[in-house]
Amino acid sequence: MLSSERLTGCRVLVVEDEYFLAHDLEKVLKSHGATVVGPIDDLEEALFKAERNGLDVAILDINIRDELAYPIADELNRLRIPFVFYTGYDDKVIPEHFAEVRRWHKPEEPRGLIDHIEQIWKRGSSVG
Repeated sequence: MLSSERLTGCRVLVVEDEYFLAHDLEKVLKSHGATVVGPIDDLEEALFKAERNGLDVAILDINIRDELAYPIADELNRLRIPFVFYTGYDDKVIPEHFAEVRRWHKPEEPRGLIDHIEQIWKRGSSVG
């Protein structure tokens, strides 16, 4: 896989409890220049990081250690930090108020995910 620096300056929160997937996400994000906050496998810690780390984008697994990550998604919305779901869950389990949030299937080819992270980061950083 070719790497680039197109995410240089982008701070990405990764909330994922599957070690190998978390490691792969971290590796691919860093190879494109992103600063990775995490990976985090604890919802309380993820909420803490979301509120205090000047994040640009977040990647959330929906199920973290048998707890749903929707409180983090709500906090990211409140903070106006764009995010995506990276999960094996079906669309049916996602609450309606998150219907517009892009869902990536595990394990997804990272090229599309990286493209999408770049898009929402640039769209978010141009607002404000």
